[in-house]
Amino acid sequence: MFSLQKPQSAAPCSSERKPANRTRRFVLGVVMLMEAVLLLNTNAVVASPTGAHGFTFESIEGGPLPLSDFRGKTVLLVNTASQCGFTGQYAALQTLWETYRDRGLVVLGVPSDDFGGQEPGTAVEIKQFCTVNFDIDFPMTDKVRVRGDGAHPYYKWVATQGRLKMPRWNFFKHLIDADGNLVDWFGSTTRPNSRKLIAAIEKQLNS
Repeated sequence: MFSLQKPQSAAPCSSERKPANRTRRFVLGVVMLMEAVLLLNTNAVVASPTGAHGFTFESIEGGPLPLSDFRGKTVLLVNTASQCGFTGQYAALQTLWETYRDRGLVVLGVPSDDFGGQEPGTAVEIKQFCTVNFDIDFPMTDKVRVRGDGAHPYYKWVATQGRLKMPRWNFFKHLIDADGNLVDWFGSTTRPNSRKLIAAIEKQLNS
């Protein structure tokens, strides 16, 4: 007589599960790796102890101009151009500087040719233009790139703070607090003597 035996289906089922298990482990490993990379990137941005004060420009007169020189002060940093429709804002920026510098405001001009090719001159020519036409005496940097791969490290740092904070044209304004944090920003159409910009400056100076 033949004995009845149960079909041995366990082995095929086990072999079928192995590829599925390997796939799940692979997917889980990829997810964990991606989370680790995101965590490292996040920590790299958040844990930066210096903020804006960790960056140095070249002065328009020559020599380094570290933003750490302005530690404890409020800085209005503006990317400028000499042949722009907003170039007239230089006058109001100078007035801001004269009005608030004794209370701790620094106006910092950052010439750039990135938008419309409207700052073609050399550092000497830019400084002469600003002095002759607007009697500018607030600090200015040498001409820099503000966007793209060749952007100054300060602007690369700004890009990590969010796209809306990046300049989209000449005379875009960054407000940096006494600790080097980028606390506010204003578009090119916001005049230096506008109520909202002055209110933001006053808030920092009074804090």
